[in-house]
Amino acid sequence: MRQPKILTTIRDYSWSLFAADLAAGATVAMVALPLSLAIAIASGADPAKGLVTAIVAGFFISLLGGSRVQIGGPTGAFIVVVFGVIAKHGYDGLVLATLMAGVVLLIAGFLRAGRLIALVPEAVVNGFTIGIAIVIATSQAADFLGLSVTKVPADFIEKIPVLWEARESFSLPAFAVALVTLVLIVALRRMAPRLPGLIVAVALGSAIVALMHLSVDTLGSRFGELPSNLPWPALPEFSWAKVVEVFPSALVIAFLAGVESLLSAIVADRMIEGHHRPNAELTAQGAANIASAFFGGLPATGAIARTATNVRAGGKTPVAGIVHALVILIVMLVAAPLAGYLAMPALAALLVITAWNMSEPHKWGEYARTRVSDRVLLVLTLVLTVLVDLTVAIGVGVSIGLALRLYRRSEVQSDWTPPDR
Repeated sequence: MRQPKILTTIRDYSWSLFAADLAAGATVAMVALPLSLAIAIASGADPAKGLVTAIVAGFFISLLGGSRVQIGGPTGAFIVVVFGVIAKHGYDGLVLATLMAGVVLLIAGFLRAGRLIALVPEAVVNGFTIGIAIVIATSQAADFLGLSVTKVPADFIEKIPVLWEARESFSLPAFAVALVTLVLIVALRRMAPRLPGLIVAVALGSAIVALMHLSVDTLGSRFGELPSNLPWPALPEFSWAKVVEVFPSALVIAFLAGVESLLSAIVADRMIEGHHRPNAELTAQGAANIASAFFGGLPATGAIARTATNVRAGGKTPVAGIVHALVILIVMLVAAPLAGYLAMPALAALLVITAWNMSEPHKWGEYARTRVSDRVLLVLTLVLTVLVDLTVAIGVGVSIGLALRLYRRSEVQSDWTPPDR
């Protein structure tokens, strides 16, 4: 079934539901704002692209999606892929890959491929998620420690020596701001879980820099002032040769968007005791990524942390996600210049926490108690993600995982015919 959930929930919609969605959407927007900026920067893109993606893609994911409470936008899972695509094909190449990924997801939704998520081994998902978290955390080391590095390489093995060579440029003020922000995020999450602690912590950390006139990079000093309006939609420039060149990246983006959004929808189902529509979700992801590409945005998918925040804040229907996108748009139109004061170490702390949460350390003990083959598959996928490439990691991990699944089915008989030699 590909019918959007909003058509179901709107039938008995009421003012009390709208009040709940309005409050939840505004709360999630305050969480999504700094995250969208930080994810865009970590991806090697202009920070404004993160806001554009949160607004445009977030709107369509909620409008067309198959989950009552799913919140979409740029996510940490895409940082590694996006950084690599921009480095290899330029930002125009990324926009084209995002557009193509959207088309792939639309086709997947039309073919009712939503249930195929069950075929992706959990060990592979856990492995590349932890691997992505490691890459994200190391990518933030320069800003977290205030190191003077002209350009941090995308490759993990090349990145470590560059960061080590820059160790003498360590900045105590930058490190202190990052540490204070990190502690505030953790403390506010535990002491006031309903408060949008992310933006409060980043704002306080940035306020320290402004009030004490610390020599610390800010969003404005590095990237200039954010635009206070959405760009006009436009088709990306492309040729057949460019399409062929970025096609593998488009498949990876489509795979990640599909897996991440369906996993997020499953998590949301458990929180609200509901049932999402996987094919509608894939269709929404396709439309959202196509729309994001038209506005020059980043790839987008369902965001587990923001979706969970929406549920905890009282979001009841997809209207909360639409409100979240509109609130970010209003902030962009009215208060974009204020974003220039956000301190880079504070945003780095935000992404370090995001990476830590992505890796789900509370589940590591559970992973260690699984069967040996699953542990090996998890570690293999993790190592390939960090040291080689996410595309290779996913391809190898899924292939080996499916082979292991077939091997475990004792009833499966080989249909190979012995060669007649």
